[in-house]
Amino acid sequence: MKNFNINEDPHRRFNPLINEWVLVSPHRSKRPWQGQKEVLSTEDLPKYDPTCYLCPGNVRANGVNNPDYKNSFVFENDFAAMKQEEIMFEEEIKHTFFKAEPERGISRVVCFSPRHDLTLPEMDIEAIETIIKTWQKEYTELGSIKYINHVQIFENKGSVMGCSNPHPHGQIWAQSSLPTQVEKTQNSLKSYYDKNKTTLLEDYLKAELKVGSRIVIENNHFAALVPFWAIWPYETMIISKRAVNKITDFTAEEVNAYAKILKQLTIKYDNLFSTSFPYSSGIHQSPTDGLEHPEWHFHMHFYPPLLRSATVKKFMVGYEMLGESQRDITPEKSAEVLRELPETHYKDEVRLS
Repeated sequence: MKNFNINEDPHRRFNPLINEWVLVSPHRSKRPWQGQKEVLSTEDLPKYDPTCYLCPGNVRANGVNNPDYKNSFVFENDFAAMKQEEIMFEEEIKHTFFKAEPERGISRVVCFSPRHDLTLPEMDIEAIETIIKTWQKEYTELGSIKYINHVQIFENKGSVMGCSNPHPHGQIWAQSSLPTQVEKTQNSLKSYYDKNKTTLLEDYLKAELKVGSRIVIENNHFAALVPFWAIWPYETMIISKRAVNKITDFTAEEVNAYAKILKQLTIKYDNLFSTSFPYSSGIHQSPTDGLEHPEWHFHMHFYPPLLRSATVKKFMVGYEMLGESQRDITPEKSAEVLRELPETHYKDEVRLS
């Protein structure tokens, strides 16, 4: 019987945020790849696209003209996933096997920049700070609505993640219930806080900073790391060093530090395969139900699908759909790869050379 090697041998890792396990199979990263390859667009985008429904001054699908905005711009989603109207709850759909309930909510789109050709890693720090301040404003405004108990800020970047428009933008879905993943996290965070009187992520981050092998970037106020329990090949999480519940708790200095680490991390992503790196990202923070939530600790997830190159994607199929999540490259290795990438964007390096 040989000794266990976490970098070579199959094993499971526990995710305390959602109380689930992930199977890690590091030996499989050596296998040859003959599966599907994505076709990525290498087209240079214009600064302004007259056919884009998100560019300043253009007409959206509902016939409304966008204003000539100069930084970030927010509007109600023309094809919202939820409706704001209150709906009568029919008793017969409370049945044990056919349980359903109406869900009320508001969906908004946040254009990050009037520039059609810029993404977060290519924006300056001041522009990213403006986006963060927009998120703060929206979280406050939407969270103050009586029936809104959760505000989800997120971005889908790249066509491989289902994003239909390359103009830099994110979304905000605010709703009356806690979404499933958030509710799982809420339960885990509360259980830990009730027992330890500190936040789970405060203690977890201290442990990660001590180990160091999964840290990608660190500044005075934030750390970006590959979680010990990461599922996606180059998944990362940004965690605030100060245990704050929500984005509106940040000081001006923390907003600046958050903007810097967002830019640094997304530059590393683009540099990994010299492409505009696709991902889904989202902020997890305190619910807006009017209650105190000392268990919550601000963090932001990045879930990128790319595995071996700009054209090879990780799929969640078979075992992942029927058993549990699985990954091949270890979190320590993916953190090392990201950590060693330059913090100058590959496009800028080309311009300088």
